[in-house]
Formats: sequence, C-alpha cells, structure tokens
Amino acid sequence: MMDHVPLRSSEEIAMSRAAGKLAAEVLAMIAAYVKPGVTTEALDRRCHDYIVDVLQATPANLGYQGYQHTVLTSVNHVVCHGVPSATKVLKDGDIVNIDVALIKDGWFGDTSRMYFVGEPSVLARRVVNASFEALRAGILQVRPGATLGDVGYAIQSVAHREGFSVVREYCGHGIGQTYHDDPQVLHYGRPGQGLRLEAGMIFTIEPMINAGRRDTRQLADGWTVVTKDHSLSAQWEHMVAVTETGFEVLTPWPDEDGSYATIA
Repeated sequence: MMDHVPLRSSEEIAMSRAAGKLAAEVLAMIAAYVKPGVTTEALDRRCHDYIVDVLQATPANLGYQGYQHTVLTSVNHVVCHGVPSATKVLKDGDIVNIDVALIKDGWFGDTSRMYFVGEPSVLARRVVNASFEALRAGILQVRPGATLGDVGYAIQSVAHREGFSVVREYCGHGIGQTYHDDPQVLHYGRPGQGLRLEAGMIFTIEPMINAGRRDTRQLADGWTVVTKDHSLSAQWEHMVAVTETGFEVLTPWPDEDGSYATIA
C-alpha cells in the first residue's frame, strides 16, 4: 500500500525548483571534464568542490547510507550506483552516467545524465539516445488525472521499439525535503494503472535502459549494479512536478530544450 503522496504548494515547488536547478548546474559544469584519461574520482572531487564552494549547498549522497562520495559514476555496463575510483580511468568510446544530488535550504535536487567519452560506438549512441527519448516520453505523460502506469508504458514502449530492455529493480521516487519519498515511479507499466497523478506531486523519472537483457546484479561493494550479460546501459533522470495543466521539469540542464514539445 502506497503511503500518502504529499501535494506541494507553489512556494514549496519553488524551493524544490531552486534545488533542482543547482543540481542541473553541476551536470553542466562537469561536462567539459568528461574526457579520455580522467578518473571517475577526479570527476567526483570536482563536483564536490563545486557544490560546496560555488553553490553553497550540501552534497546529499555524501554519508547517505554510508556512501563516501558526492556523485555516482556508472560507466558502460554499469546500470546505476557506480562508485567513483582513482583506478577507473575513462577511455575513448566509453559512456558514463553521472548522478548528482544536493540539498539547498532543506530541499533536495536530484538529476543525472549521460556523457560520451570521445567517440562512442553506434550501439552506445543508440542506447544513450533511446534512454533519453524514453525519459522524455515518460515526462510527456505527466498531467493531473494521468497515472504512473501511463508514464511507465510510454518509457517501455520507446525502449522495446528500439530492441532494448527496461531495468525493473530500480525506479524513480518522490522527492522534496526527503531524498527518497513516495511515490515509487516504475519505468514500465500499463496505461490507466497505478497512482493517479495530482497537481503538486514531485517525483523523479529515471529510466535505466539496457542494450541487452534487463537482468542486473549488484557487485560485492554493495553499491555498483551491472548488467548480467555485460551489455551497455544508459540512464537519464529529471525531477518533475505535476502542475494544474501538465508538468514542469525542475532540473532542466542549461544546454537543454526543456519544452519537451517534440521527441527528438
């Protein structure tokens, strides 16, 4: 049974928007440093310093359930929760997801995006683009009266059309003054099923799309999740608010067209 999903006031949504905007700034800042030869630890350290020194915010992941880093860096077949390392050196052709969360004035901002390291393979580019299109398709379903099943179905429809699979073990989540809150946002589903959306809800949509099978496994570090068949995986994440007439993306990247009027 899903607990009560909080409905936020316009003032509360403004606080959430402010935190989300800062999280998106981190992802825009780090883009220039994602290149062959850099370690994921170096990217993590740069994000930490930017959050603390420039944005005057708190890294939300640092210390969360014992986690010792600021961002999550998921490379190639890592689905999510990849741990930054001084020994993980990015190479030409890699794809990497960087997932950042921060706290500003008591409100959480949480977003992630994919980066190409040098020149990606045709398959890598396809799975990255398909995962972004799936995210956008899910967001476009968000409006009062729609259901989370509508969102999940739109996401899986894009993935399956491209011959890819949707990871089922991990999902989006409510967010506000709590990092992970209700509702759980599945990235698969059936139209008309699941929680009915109401204006004031805030949650993340963050589909993980695999080039191969959807099965995953967690590594011995207790964090890193990989595809069982070693296939490539890609993920994008936005925070979304349900408005009176549709949706608002609370974590738009500075270099992104946030209108979502069309699926690219």
